[in-house]
Amino acid sequence: MTKQFLQTLRVFRTIASSANMESIQNINLENLALKSLPVDESKRPGTRKVSGACFSLVDSTPVESPRLVAKSTDALKLLNISGELNDEGLAKYFSGNKLLPGSVLASHCYCGHQFGYFSGQLGDGTVAYLGDLRNSNDERWEMQLKGIGPTPYSRAGDGRKVLRSSIREFLCSESMHHLGIPTTRAGAVVDSDTLVTRDMFYDGRARREHCALVLRIAPTFLRFGSFEIFKPSDETTGKEGPSVGQTDILIKLLKYTIETFYPEIAEEIPVCGTEQYLKFYKEVCLRTARMVAKWQCVGFCHGVLNTDNMSVLGLTIDYGPFGFLDVYDPDFICNSSDENGRYSYKKQPEICKWNLKKFAEALQDVLPLESSLQVLNEVYDNEFTQTYNAMMRKKIGLANKHDDDEMLIKQLLLTMKETFSDFTNTFRNLNLLDLPGVPNHEASKAKLLETILSCCLSLEDVKQASKPSIAAEQLDAIRALAQQNADLLALFGGEGTLQREIDKLEAFEKLQSLSEEEYTLGVKDKWTTWIEMYVSRLQQLTNDEGDVESLNAQRKEMMNLANPKYILRNYIAQNAIEEAEKGNYLEVQNVLRRLENPWSDTAGFPLYGFHNIMYNSPPPTASMGLRLS
Repeated sequence: MTKQFLQTLRVFRTIASSANMESIQNINLENLALKSLPVDESKRPGTRKVSGACFSLVDSTPVESPRLVAKSTDALKLLNISGELNDEGLAKYFSGNKLLPGSVLASHCYCGHQFGYFSGQLGDGTVAYLGDLRNSNDERWEMQLKGIGPTPYSRAGDGRKVLRSSIREFLCSESMHHLGIPTTRAGAVVDSDTLVTRDMFYDGRARREHCALVLRIAPTFLRFGSFEIFKPSDETTGKEGPSVGQTDILIKLLKYTIETFYPEIAEEIPVCGTEQYLKFYKEVCLRTARMVAKWQCVGFCHGVLNTDNMSVLGLTIDYGPFGFLDVYDPDFICNSSDENGRYSYKKQPEICKWNLKKFAEALQDVLPLESSLQVLNEVYDNEFTQTYNAMMRKKIGLANKHDDDEMLIKQLLLTMKETFSDFTNTFRNLNLLDLPGVPNHEASKAKLLETILSCCLSLEDVKQASKPSIAAEQLDAIRALAQQNADLLALFGGEGTLQREIDKLEAFEKLQSLSEEEYTLGVKDKWTTWIEMYVSRLQQLTNDEGDVESLNAQRKEMMNLANPKYILRNYIAQNAIEEAEKGNYLEVQNVLRRLENPWSDTAGFPLYGFHNIMYNSPPPTASMGLRLS
């Protein structure tokens, strides 16, 4: 390059930077949350109990050499921030090294039930509110930085997040949005040269890792735990909220939440009181039921469904040790700390309902518990079932409802479980089947069977995936001890956990006597049986339809918009993280682009990732069962 060209390029970058900075300087932060709710302004250093406040003012702790890993142009538009903003500018503002005009940093005080037990004050130990604004579409959005440094709620922590967890939260937030699932958003992730020590697997092998920050975006980050700060001493743990008995603050918090984020309720019932609060609680129940139903339909497992991780807007919030299903396993546990499977994939609907009960208890000073629990029992299960069944019918291409549909779906999931079939790819490939009456129907049926069989694990991989975590001798010892002392069984996780391990061992032992040919034949028979059931149901779609080919095309289009081709598989995220830790952020950016278009094979978007593996490929054998945080 010529010297003149380089000078011209520098001038261009300077002009572009100036223009982009001007757009961010024009952000008009209203900070409504801090104006509406009580704030602890002391800024006293160190962890402390914060009584009588919903927020505490904090200062950011700068990081060394911040640099942008990736940005979501789509999410930044919510803040009226141009996607053209240069990387250096974004890194300065969204590392906390430079504050946005009018920004007031504050961390939120909340409590929570963690793994079923009330833990008292928790709060934003790594997060700071940056401000909130109304965008050009008259939508209110709040900004947070995660990884900001110490806050009054950091407890024994340093308030920092590391690169691996920040990349995962960034990518999954955006992935969930583009999958059509209610979620908080992520505008950017920023790396730095500041280092902290972390023991990722709590196994004594700590290492130095780079600090990183995530720009999180949502209408609000209020959660069930926000309303638990008023909880009196818990009978089991003896812990209490920091603002026990301060009902005046509870009323302020409800008023702010309803008027700001549920204006239709405030308009319908303008007087604060039982009727308004009950309507609000009902809407939270409905939104939560719909959210978790959508999780189940894409195979998403949150991993830490404590009450402090449940949004009052029914948004997916706080991405930690989450995971998407690879092979279908209803007992899938994505959190290595969840030994008893409290937050397993199949338990998510009931746990969300349990959390809603705790939310009702948090409101009982102003809303009778009997009334709220009656609403919960009236609406939650029904809303979940309706949402789940409607989405599942779309996933298998059923435009109308039939009494036998639920059984067909259950049998599909059972077949997937028994054959260790990939959840995402199996659903996606159902679109290969043409309707009865279409000339290619029989050939497409054979193609579907062949393709689905390729989505199932081989016998050797099944053996690896099924290998018990506890040896037979240990299980026998635990069973013998449990017969003598029931409390020991509870320590192990209860009778259900023990039986699950026994079943797993028995299934594993049966596999040892099978040949690959015998196993494959059994898998083929199971899928042949289900496909025949499926074809019989599809025949009902065509009975009263003249133009079958047109119906077939419409059905496939519906299925393609209900069955993503691309999800954030753990090994895909890990490959991107490993490259980013070497200073190469391109793979993170490529994964983001792919996840922004999860439904299609549109040209122009990357199909292959690290090691030339297609982004829709199941995990290689070495990466099966990978758990990350």
